[in-house]
Amino acid sequence: MAMILELLVQGAQMALVLLLAPLLTGFVRQVKARLLRRRGPSILQPYRDLARLLRKEAVLAENASWLFRATPYLVFAATWVAAALVPTFATGLIFSWTADLIAIIALLASARFFLALAGMDVGTSFGGIGSSREVMIASLAEPAMIMIVFTLALVAGSTQLSTVATVLAGPEVGLRVSLGLALVALVMVAIAENGRIPIDNPATHLELTMVHEAMVLEYSGRHLAMIELAAAIKLLLYVSLIAAVFAPWGIVPASGGGAGAWVAALLAYAAKLAVGGFLLALFETSIAKMRVFRVPDFLGAALMLGLLGTLLLFVSRSL
Repeated sequence: MAMILELLVQGAQMALVLLLAPLLTGFVRQVKARLLRRRGPSILQPYRDLARLLRKEAVLAENASWLFRATPYLVFAATWVAAALVPTFATGLIFSWTADLIAIIALLASARFFLALAGMDVGTSFGGIGSSREVMIASLAEPAMIMIVFTLALVAGSTQLSTVATVLAGPEVGLRVSLGLALVALVMVAIAENGRIPIDNPATHLELTMVHEAMVLEYSGRHLAMIELAAAIKLLLYVSLIAAVFAPWGIVPASGGGAGAWVAALLAYAAKLAVGGFLLALFETSIAKMRVFRVPDFLGAALMLGLLGTLLLFVSRSL
């Protein structure tokens, strides 16, 4: 009976990230529109867009290979698995032993790798431009993410997310300069990985600026729906990761939480998503997009912040 309950809770978390991802995207768009004094689309518009794309026929180029057809499903599966491993409302789930930060980075990197290959598969100029820019961003974002993981591992003694969330929620950790540096670096990496302003603008198709959109211009129908849903899940993943690591309040142990505790944890998780979505929308409306050639400076700063956090912990474990 206990095994069935644990499987149900794990399945509920997997379904939760899948269902809430379009809602978070719609919430961010709605808040941005309100901040710009516009009405904006409905918060449920991403669901309608996905449903419309799923009903359309997928149009393929004549020279598209099997990789072009399989990439949307590979990207969606890898991103969904990575997001399902991040603790949302409960820790210590049945598959929590696989929720390692390095494993999550590897899953996201594999999704990015296949998407970049698919962007070059058809041979269009836009796809090549987008893939090269995506790889350039990844070559700087992934080392920064590794340094953030090192910082968290030195504090928590583990790279397993449930352990990190439990340790950082305890009173013995407190406020630390290294964790503050890691938080700023993680926010910068999250902005770059999701192609948000100032790195990229997900609402534009200008050939001089687009990164993610350039790789998926040849996709349509259900293939584009899978890629758009994966992008929404990836945004939810990073917001959930920041909340689980740096704001682990309200997360309950799966073994020691009853129905009431789980409901309270779900409400706390929803509040964290709302705060994260509002802050993202506020940041994007208050800053301009930077030039592509300035992106290495932006991510280089994130790498240096992660490195400084790690060095501070080597100098003194109390910093």
